[in-house]
Amino acid sequence: MPVALLALAIGAFGIGTTEFVIMGLLPEVAATYSVSIPTAGLLISGYALGVVVGAPLLTAAGSRWSRKRLLIGLMLIFIAGNVLAAIAPTYGLLMAGRIVSALSHGAFFGVGSVVAARLVAPAKQASAIAMMFIGLTVANVLGVPLGTALGQALGWRSTFWAVAILGVIGLVGIIALVPDLPRDTTTNLRHELAVFKRPQVWLALAMTAFGFAGVFASFTYIAPMMTDIAGFSSGMVTWLLVLFGVGMVAGNLFGGKAADKALMPSLYGILAVLAIVLGVFTFTAHAQIPAAITILVFGVAASATVAPLQARVMDKAEGAPALASAANIAAFNLGNAGGAWLGGLAIDEGLGYTAPNWIGALLAVAGLAVALYSGLLDRKKSLQSV
Repeated sequence: MPVALLALAIGAFGIGTTEFVIMGLLPEVAATYSVSIPTAGLLISGYALGVVVGAPLLTAAGSRWSRKRLLIGLMLIFIAGNVLAAIAPTYGLLMAGRIVSALSHGAFFGVGSVVAARLVAPAKQASAIAMMFIGLTVANVLGVPLGTALGQALGWRSTFWAVAILGVIGLVGIIALVPDLPRDTTTNLRHELAVFKRPQVWLALAMTAFGFAGVFASFTYIAPMMTDIAGFSSGMVTWLLVLFGVGMVAGNLFGGKAADKALMPSLYGILAVLAIVLGVFTFTAHAQIPAAITILVFGVAASATVAPLQARVMDKAEGAPALASAANIAAFNLGNAGGAWLGGLAIDEGLGYTAPNWIGALLAVAGLAVALYSGLLDRKKSLQSV
């Protein structure tokens, strides 16, 4: 694989760390600004909103730039947002810093996916996308636990300074290693927007939203599920999250290779496995060893969907993939928010901490149904062209 993918992976690692590390620092942040934990938790929602808004807007705004120049600009925004978060004297400015850094998130992964795919032969494009996303998965294994430990030891601001430094390293790597690929002069913003007239693009976005809604319906509530249902101590939750992250790294690599061999069959299989694992988790969550094994497999299945889903939307947006690719990152985050909301709704209705698992399974089945319908349309089109 080209060394330029390393620079993209480093940037992805920093972005993934800053997105998720705040979850482990909410008590410290709440104490600093004398706000409640739920109020501090809005920093997570604010970040998600920034991703959804920034993904299409910044990609569209940079449509006249070369891909490399746009990636450099996005990393500068990411660095600025984390510096603002690190020095924020008020809760409002911390929220602003989170939103600023989030604005770059979706566009970085969207444009980065296009760049990664162009660096390799067509038969290896999904694997190249997976190599960039491995930075995001490794962030869950290393970045989040280390960032949390750093913030608890030296103050939460130190974590944001560390992430800003990661951003600088990623920026230098992009400048030094990513080739300045020529901009496709046949593609402009109008062409990018035109791909949203294609039903298959919307079906690909729906697959992503449903699939990751299934993941986050369960994953969001994994801590109380493991302590209250499985009987783990609160201190063990961090290690269970690391186990999930290890599964994500393996799943990310597997998903990329599988998608290169057979994209849609891979999506069918992975979404089906995800639904089964989530359904099984409803029962295995009651015992520690089965729960831990399920969490590992859950991480594999969840991450294995990422590269195929990204490759699918880029394939259906052929000729103008950048904006659609960024929109797919927004769809991931819409799924995250929607799944977390549905899982929380089930808990609030008194259905228990395992209810988010079967809700996640149903959402994954919905994603599989959309994928099967999309594949059916492909086959009908293929038969009509014969």
